[in-house]
Amino acid sequence: MRVVVTGGAGFIGSHVVDALVVRGDDVTVVDSLATGKREHVSGTAQLHVRDVREPLDDLFDEVRPEAVFHLAAQADLRVAVERPVEDADVNVLGTVRMLEAAHKHGSQVIFSSTGGAIYGECDAGPAAESAPLSPISPYGAAKLAGEEYLRMYNRLYGSTHVVLRYGNVYGPRQDPHGEAGVVAIFLGALARGEQARIFGDGRQTRDYVYVGDVARATVSALGQEGGVFNVGTGRETSVVELYELCRGVTGSDAEAVHEAARLGELHRSVLDPGLAAIELGFRAMVELEDGLHATWEWLQQA
Repeated sequence: MRVVVTGGAGFIGSHVVDALVVRGDDVTVVDSLATGKREHVSGTAQLHVRDVREPLDDLFDEVRPEAVFHLAAQADLRVAVERPVEDADVNVLGTVRMLEAAHKHGSQVIFSSTGGAIYGECDAGPAAESAPLSPISPYGAAKLAGEEYLRMYNRLYGSTHVVLRYGNVYGPRQDPHGEAGVVAIFLGALARGEQARIFGDGRQTRDYVYVGDVARATVSALGQEGGVFNVGTGRETSVVELYELCRGVTGSDAEAVHEAARLGELHRSVLDPGLAAIELGFRAMVELEDGLHATWEWLQQA
């Protein structure tokens, strides 16, 4: 298939590109390289340095994609809270521009949304796709707006765009110097001999899902007749527990320092992956400790 991957030079997007290349697809990557890296892009794919906030019609006219994987996003919670207009510019208007370009060519869109921010507090246990949507951060609200645009296009034009709500994704190629991605941040701090920071009491929980599993789930959505699917493990791990696992993987005895909780951060987030198992045939296969080992090995070689 002819496919476009926006954000395809980024952490998750580059793994999706790799999975598509293995399938033999003709892959075009669109990435501004604001956070993505050229070296993460498969040599088999074509990279176009473009910003999704700008019109993409000329590129889509050239490529004529049959499918678009829209992973380009502003994903930093801190940036979203401090600069919500910038967050919405990328995550809402960028999504609309992509949808307009895709619609012209009848391209199916697979949209990377967020399960980690869109449901709000998961006090009742793992959130199914039918759970109330109560984001408490601008990032979660912007992703919800993007979902609504996809649903509207499906209703208006009879398209089959798919929404994937990712859990907290971790793995190789995640930036250890960024503000998002606690696994990479913890491992990066331990690698540099720096003191890791835990915001709040560390009892907040997340559903950590390995990037290779996420890429597999994302590609499995091709050809699906629409729908919204959680991509997670159904298991929650606290930040304190995660840090202990990271210390075990690295062989470190370094203690973390606790700092004030961050505005807009959830206390409990965990996803019910049952629907994806039934409809997409997807189940997360990589256990957290195994994924941490793989991430640590990559970080040492990066």
